[in-house]
Amino acid sequence: MMKRYAKRKSHKVQIFFSLLVFILLCIIAGKLILNSDFTAFSLNSMTRHAATEDYGWNLILVNRDNYIPDDYEMTLTELSNGKKVDSRIYPELQEMFDDARAQGYGLFVREGYRTQEEQQQLLEEKMEAYRNEGKPKSEAKKLAEQWVAVPGTSEHQLGIAVDINADTTKSSSDSVYGWLAQNAHKYGFIKRYPSDKTDITGVINEPWHYRYVGKKVALEIYSMGICLEEYIDLLEEK
Repeated sequence: MMKRYAKRKSHKVQIFFSLLVFILLCIIAGKLILNSDFTAFSLNSMTRHAATEDYGWNLILVNRDNYIPDDYEMTLTELSNGKKVDSRIYPELQEMFDDARAQGYGLFVREGYRTQEEQQQLLEEKMEAYRNEGKPKSEAKKLAEQWVAVPGTSEHQLGIAVDINADTTKSSSDSVYGWLAQNAHKYGFIKRYPSDKTDITGVINEPWHYRYVGKKVALEIYSMGICLEEYIDLLEEK
């Protein structure tokens, strides 16, 4: 009788410890899921997919949810200041700059094509800057990604986006940004990240960042006051 009781007691103890281990594992798993970095990674893994050229190379949509395909290719043209752009946008880019300069505006391409490594370095530098301000690692990462795209999701890696700044010895930044906002669409470029579309693009207002989409599409986007994501949505509804 005593042996049977001991066995039942031992079995209960084993069950108790098994349940205890299970509960502890659940608590640990819960903490991991609540961790912001882990959650972000999981969500990205589920939602991100390779961008396509279904609507043409000029309408490839690269953003936080659509990464550049590994086999994406381009031919680059080097500008006079050493920056590079996709050769297919060079004629319209040069035309836009010639017309702006003829009207008295001083401007230059501050940034064009970037490699994956250059994009990674920019992101790390921005994260480090926030860490130096005393921000926790997870917060520094989130803040940095508001300014610098995660490598593989930056339009600069496509070669069809440019950051245009003013030559301040000739023009103010506001005047150059104003001219671009009113005229860039005539040359096939759109202001990629308007201030009123941040909730859609996921990027704060960048009055210097212009993306080539072609003259016809640029005029439509400009006239409707929409962003590229919204334009692609319209195409998909047709």
